[in-house]
Order: sequence, then C-alpha cells, then structure tokens
Amino acid sequence: MAEKKESLLGGFKAFLMRGNVIDLAVAVVIGAAFTNIVNSVVKGIINPVVGAFGTKDLESYSSCIKDTCAVVDGEVQGIQIQWGLVLSAVLSFLITAAVVYFLMVLPMAKILAKRAAHEKAKEGVEEVMEISELEVLKEIRDHLVAQRGPVAGPASGTASGTNPGSGPGTGPGSAGGSGTHPTP
Repeated sequence: MAEKKESLLGGFKAFLMRGNVIDLAVAVVIGAAFTNIVNSVVKGIINPVVGAFGTKDLESYSSCIKDTCAVVDGEVQGIQIQWGLVLSAVLSFLITAAVVYFLMVLPMAKILAKRAAHEKAKEGVEEVMEISELEVLKEIRDHLVAQRGPVAGPASGTASGTNPGSGPGTGPGSAGGSGTHPTP
C-alpha cells in the first residue's frame, strides 16, 4: 500500500512539474487579470463613445419581438432581445483578440522568424565551410600528387617533404634526402 501511495504522489508531482501545467496556470492568471483590463476599457471608453449616439450603457440596448416591452411591477412584459449584451461581449472579445495578437502573437512570431532565419543562415555557412574545406583538402592532395610525380623504388610510400618552388629535400620539414639515410 505504501508503494502505491508513493507512486501516486510521485505521479502527481511529475504532473505538476511538467512545463505545460505551469504555463497553463500562468496563462489562466494572466488571462483573468487581462479580462479585468478589457472589461474596464469597454465600460470606460467604448460604452461612452457608443453612448454619444444613444444611451451610455451599451448593455441596455434591447428590442421587443412580442408586445411592448413595458415594465409592470418590476417585470418586463413581452419578449425582449438584449442585443446590447451580445454587442458588448463581441466588442470585449475583439479588443481582447486584437491586444493579444498585436502585443503578444505578432511580436513573438517576428522573434521566432528572425531566430529561424539566423539558425538557417548559420547552418548554411557551416555547410559551405564543410564543402569548401573538403574542396581545399582535395586540391592540396591533387597538388601534392602532381608535385611528387611518379615515384619508383622502395621509398615510394614516404613523403619527400618538398614545398612548391623548392628543390627536393630543401624545404621545411624535409630530412634532407629522398627518404634514405646515409650510413657512416
């Protein structure tokens, strides 16, 4: 029973420590705070602007589809459609979506695009460097083979240590001969 309890607690701990759970919790908290800001903008700015053309309270706009919408004893008579509530909610949604897009999504997309372009350019340079290194090494090999010419005899597997433009055995790193040492 203790093992099962430990595994349950271990699983719960692993669940809580996953990155997406923490990101989701942060998003919910920020979203709740952001909702208050958007609602304040709608009620403090949008509603008064709309109120310049009608009533100040956007949510009070309504229409009756049956009978007259008269208030009798605190009750509304007739069938009332409160389209002002819907309009207020739609405006809140559009403002929220615009702020999220222009202040969060668009800048992040630009940053990610720049990072991806930088990484792609970096990889392209590495590939070019690898190819050019290989080409340079091939050219050096071909040049050395052309300099050496046909070599016959037992010393054919040894390097002569010559440099371009210098005579045989006179360049740096040469042993002073063709690979054989004189014996006294």
